[in-house]
Amino acid sequence: MKLTAKFAGALLGAMTFSGAALASIAGPTTPPGERAGLDLASPLPEGVYFVNIASVGSWRSVKAGSNGFDYNVPIVAWSTPWTIAGGRIQLLGAMPEVTANSPTGGLGGFSIRGLYNPFVAGQIAWNIGNGFSVSYLAGAYIGITGTDLFSGGYKLAANPFNQTTFHQMLSLAWHGDGWNATANLIYNLVGNSSSVNAGAPVLPVPTHNASFFNYDLGLTKTIGKWEVGIIAYGSVANTGTYNDPNYGINTPIACSGCSQFALGGLVGYNFGPVITQATVATDLYVHDNTAGTVPGYGWPQKETRGVLRTIIPLWNPEAPKAVVAKY
Repeated sequence: MKLTAKFAGALLGAMTFSGAALASIAGPTTPPGERAGLDLASPLPEGVYFVNIASVGSWRSVKAGSNGFDYNVPIVAWSTPWTIAGGRIQLLGAMPEVTANSPTGGLGGFSIRGLYNPFVAGQIAWNIGNGFSVSYLAGAYIGITGTDLFSGGYKLAANPFNQTTFHQMLSLAWHGDGWNATANLIYNLVGNSSSVNAGAPVLPVPTHNASFFNYDLGLTKTIGKWEVGIIAYGSVANTGTYNDPNYGINTPIACSGCSQFALGGLVGYNFGPVITQATVATDLYVHDNTAGTVPGYGWPQKETRGVLRTIIPLWNPEAPKAVVAKY
């Protein structure tokens, strides 16, 4: 089966649920802008697909110094043969890997690398006519037991990868005359966990991390095998707290009540069976309501981030053969 540019966007969008941000340390579980410019609304062709998503960039919450937050996410998606009320049922699974480091700055220097929370989800997607599509997805990042993170004698996080999150998303798309307009609205409800933030030798639990809302937008043009355009995205986090006797009970954590907005570009190319897509964007605005509340936080810095996605179809059903009657 040949993947058209429209279906390529749908495939990318439906499979980019990496959840690669360290929610227990850096804020949103789903990285803002991960799905900007992607069509998550259109149903995928029936089949099984593999996608790899790699991203590099700075770490927004660190006060100063050289720092980074990178992730790599292998994903498998199954677009099933089943439908409900005309909507295609799709199942997704991912196992992200993350790397975060802060050699200097507010956290005193640290580095961490490992598997992040596995992600599983189900989605239903409809083509509603006149180039419009809509879909709804619900799933979860499943908390796993991690290793306590220390630096310079300070406990930066207890089980930093243990962060269960309920994830849901509403997606809208329109395609016409080669133009592709997409909007992906994401809300994650982050549960209590043993994750904690930096700021004291030992921060007690439980911690209630901030839930958040992401909006990922895009407007692109398909020209032959190329796709080019602009993307924009932003995020808003609700208030999260931890119980810390050093700084007060229910102290706001980093990125609680914070928001940001970024703008960038997208370029993609369809090689045939393999499709690639790349984005680069930078923050134009960052705001953090916790400024000065917790040592080492409340000093937001703007982030520039690049993302590269590669898609490989693994299996598609054969088209039914025409039956020729013999007389």
